[in-house]
Amino acid sequence: MIIDCHGHYTTAPPALAAWRDQQIASLDDRAAAPARADLRISDDELRETIEPNQLKLMDERGIDLTIFSPRASFMAHHVGGFETSSEWASICNELCHRVSTLYPERFAPAAMLPQSPGADPATCLPELTRCVEEYGAVALNLNPDPSGGHWSAPPLTDRSWYPVYEKMVEYDIPAMVHVSTSVNPAFHTTGAHYLNADTTAFMQLVQGDLFTDFPTLRLVIPHGGGAVPYHWGRFRGLAMALGKPELEDHVLNNVFFDTCVYHQPGSDLLFDVIPARNILFASEMIGAVRSVDPRTGHHFDDTRRYAEAAKLSEEDWAAIREHNARRVYPRLDALLTGQNR
Repeated sequence: MIIDCHGHYTTAPPALAAWRDQQIASLDDRAAAPARADLRISDDELRETIEPNQLKLMDERGIDLTIFSPRASFMAHHVGGFETSSEWASICNELCHRVSTLYPERFAPAAMLPQSPGADPATCLPELTRCVEEYGAVALNLNPDPSGGHWSAPPLTDRSWYPVYEKMVEYDIPAMVHVSTSVNPAFHTTGAHYLNADTTAFMQLVQGDLFTDFPTLRLVIPHGGGAVPYHWGRFRGLAMALGKPELEDHVLNNVFFDTCVYHQPGSDLLFDVIPARNILFASEMIGAVRSVDPRTGHHFDDTRRYAEAAKLSEEDWAAIREHNARRVYPRLDALLTGQNR
């Protein structure tokens, strides 16, 4: 089977965005605050947004299951404070759970955390716990920069993040390191901020010794790792200069990369540089790049084509499309096993 480890609910019903607009407006006018009960989205509305969009493309591209999380740019942790993020995360996570309940063999839920600039990451634990225990979440999205492009948070190796990691280890659940909207005009959200964050997160992990303290912690760096595969020699050299072990020993037992790279040469580079055991199939569709490449006649984010055109052994392709995901996401493997898949 083919498991897409990186999907977002980018086609949610308009009522969700309208409710969020009201919530943001109420930051200046408390009287305008919407009640959670004001948001009414029926199962039929969910089906109407999923079936002609994500599900249609999954069928066309032969993707069996998608790990499905709230829209990354909608996380917007920089908006308001913790209470704002907490309510918003709860609503978005519930919708992804509902989608996975409507289509249990096609979607598995992943949760966003109610992060907020300056807030203790431990405040995220109740929502994390609820999503795992009540919604069956198989993964988390972890934002290393809740400020939205100003990078005011400590690095991922800082001990302030440890309560989140401890809970992840307890639940044996991985996190995708994924930022949200950039409010810094110097960084375009999807063209710069996302890729900057992937590269930055990896370097933070190279600089630190996080996996000495958490040897079973697993982090997925999306978008092919940003600049990481292209500059693998630089990272190896910097690790040596810092007195760290080779990257294979220092980080690659715990860090994984997805295939959200939208052209053949870039995909080939990822497969050539990063060991197959560290690569997970993903497309992030319907996401940042939705158009058709006029040079190929196919969608940029139809990443299966790049993988199948690469010089991968059948063993490596099987690992990338399915087996690695089942190993990195044990709760997903348990879900699939329970479905006799």
